[in-house]
Amino acid sequence: MSRSRDRRRRRPAYRRRPQEFYWLWIAATATYGVGDIVSTIAFLEYVPTIDEANPVVAVALDAFGLGGLVALKIAVYLVMLWISVHGAREGDGFLYYFPPVLLTLVGIYLTASNVRLLLIA
Repeated sequence: MSRSRDRRRRRPAYRRRPQEFYWLWIAATATYGVGDIVSTIAFLEYVPTIDEANPVVAVALDAFGLGGLVALKIAVYLVMLWISVHGAREGDGFLYYFPPVLLTLVGIYLTASNVRLLLIA
């Protein structure tokens, strides 16, 4: 029996350890989803002299306003969730853990950066 067939027979990690899966994605949602979006909106509203530094986000904001920012964040989030679920189904620990951990770290950094800029402005 090959290893890939063995992996397919095991239940995905999100089914074996659902609490772990939920907490990984709760952390990603809280930091990347809520923290970054709320701090970005506050930054854009209260510090109008400084523009959004990320060119992709700036285009979304210019074209669609705050709805564009939220839609872009949701799209990235859903792609990363799909990668994580796919990794769990394939038995690939890296693909399972990397997306929520990456989004959490990016969310922490971006939220902290926005809050710092809010405080010094």
